[in-house]
Amino acid sequence: MNSDPRIAASQCEPPPVRTVTPPAVLRWIRLGWADLRRASWPSLLHGLLVTVASLVIVDIALLFWPLLPGAVSGFLVVGPILATGLYALSRRLEQGRRPRLRDVFDAWRQGSRCLFRFGLLLVLTATLWVAISVLLFQFFVDADIEQSRDFLRYVVTQGNGTFMGWTLLAGLVAGLVFALTVVSVPLLVDRDVTTKLALMTSLRAVGENPVTMLWWALFLLAAASLSVATLMLGFLVLYPLMGHASWHAYRDLVDVSKLPPRSFSK
Repeated sequence: MNSDPRIAASQCEPPPVRTVTPPAVLRWIRLGWADLRRASWPSLLHGLLVTVASLVIVDIALLFWPLLPGAVSGFLVVGPILATGLYALSRRLEQGRRPRLRDVFDAWRQGSRCLFRFGLLLVLTATLWVAISVLLFQFFVDADIEQSRDFLRYVVTQGNGTFMGWTLLAGLVAGLVFALTVVSVPLLVDRDVTTKLALMTSLRAVGENPVTMLWWALFLLAAASLSVATLMLGFLVLYPLMGHASWHAYRDLVDVSKLPPRSFSK
């Protein structure tokens, strides 16, 4: 028997994907809220860090308005990888153990190789998207825009084909990232599998549950939009809620019983 964990992971068979009905979305949210309450401050710490990071990003973007649309929407791209610690806390609770901040660090350390590559890919995607947004609005928006409030006024009163095209493209990017990450990131935290297998499993889960995953994506979008509308303060609670609930979505969608678990400290 080969004892190299990297070879063992590469030899894993794709896990079965379950069919889940749309009412499961409400159950994921309810279970996510229960995890948030039980995990307490290690979970809320994620919300605090995301809130602070979002405020800093928006503050920087306000100095140069073309960065604003790309920066805000780019958060949806990197958001799943930032929830790694939340998946680890839910995993710990599922095992009947007390969640600890140490579990968050263990999750990043144990999955460092796969998570780093995947995270780098998402960061590059978000950076590319910000650059595309800047170019679109800088060269194709025919309006006198000097500050972010001028941009918002333009969107509300004069939004034309450029903005509609940007919105459509943003939706396509967000949809693809959602399909690739909704299952893959928690799977990488939970099981010793390759990044390729995790990505393909996520695509299969979305493909076999299109209606349910559409409702789930709409909830995530609504929670993120509400957080932005509250000047990022909503992320304090809603971000950890989304992370914990995403763990339960993954557990419902994928049968991982035959995949090798990723070992954490006891």
